[in-house]
Amino acid sequence: MKRCPTCNQQFTDEWLTFCTHDGTSLIEIRGPVEPPPTFAYPPIPPTVSRSEEPTLDFPDAYTPPPVPVIAQPTSPSGWQPPPPPFIAAQQQSMAAASLVLGIISVTLGWCCSFGLLTAPVAIALGIAALVQIKNNPSRYTGKGLAIGGIATGGLYIAFLLLLIVIYGMAILAGGLSSL
Repeated sequence: MKRCPTCNQQFTDEWLTFCTHDGTSLIEIRGPVEPPPTFAYPPIPPTVSRSEEPTLDFPDAYTPPPVPVIAQPTSPSGWQPPPPPFIAAQQQSMAAASLVLGIISVTLGWCCSFGLLTAPVAIALGIAALVQIKNNPSRYTGKGLAIGGIATGGLYIAFLLLLIVIYGMAILAGGLSSL
């Protein structure tokens, strides 16, 4: 048996975990639960008779109008389904950032060697995105974007290394021909 700590309503269904009225987590009740005993004291006999009681009924006394009674709407009894769980949207921001930085490396990276900064970041973000996608595929997506970011960042680094090797060989060949 379970009980709601907020509204003190008891539930016999073992599969319920939340109160159907206010959504509070239910707590287990061990053993029979009895309400606390109530003590009813007998009414105190009056020491003054009704005719001797003081009253404030003056002839021109103000009497407020009666307060209208508004009936409170009753909630339907019975089981009501709990609210639907919050579903987080799938994220692919890290993979998209990897692809954007990889494209910037390949296109604008040749200007002032700007790609030396963006290409390694694109590769690192792409690898981190792939790890996140592998560990939690229901939350993270964008595997193709991450692979594209790694490929474009690696392409920039490969062309840069090829350029360095070609210039190095040219410098070596030019130095050897002068001997």
